[in-house]
Amino acid sequence: MKVPIAAPVKLSLLLCLVAFGNTHGYAEIIDTQWEGGAFSRKATIAPKKFLEVCGKLKIGEVVTWRFDAAAPTDFNIHYHVGKDVVYPEQRKETSRADGILSVPLDQHYCWMWTNRTPHPLDIDISLKQLKAGK
Repeated sequence: MKVPIAAPVKLSLLLCLVAFGNTHGYAEIIDTQWEGGAFSRKATIAPKKFLEVCGKLKIGEVVTWRFDAAAPTDFNIHYHVGKDVVYPEQRKETSRADGILSVPLDQHYCWMWTNRTPHPLDIDISLKQLKAGK
């Protein structure tokens, strides 16, 4: 079943594909579906491709995040301001990380993992929204 994507989200996703040089390849992009303030997913990233988990967040929101991957991956959290890409978090070649995103702007934010290997990469992702001040 195809789920319609709003025009601003489509533009953001297109900019991601262009910015990361993957306009002709397969990338898995997942819309964040919060269940009780939490999102979790086990996924496999195709060889030489990437996985993004994206969603709209509002200024002042706080999201804790963590991931465990079967092998090192390049990771970032990013959003777009016009043609610019802003990275609140970036890590190279790591298989496990966690942190907190304090949302600075109303924006679509994406957690992104890049599999630079020739093999599928299993990953376990967890995001949790916190109330401001907690």
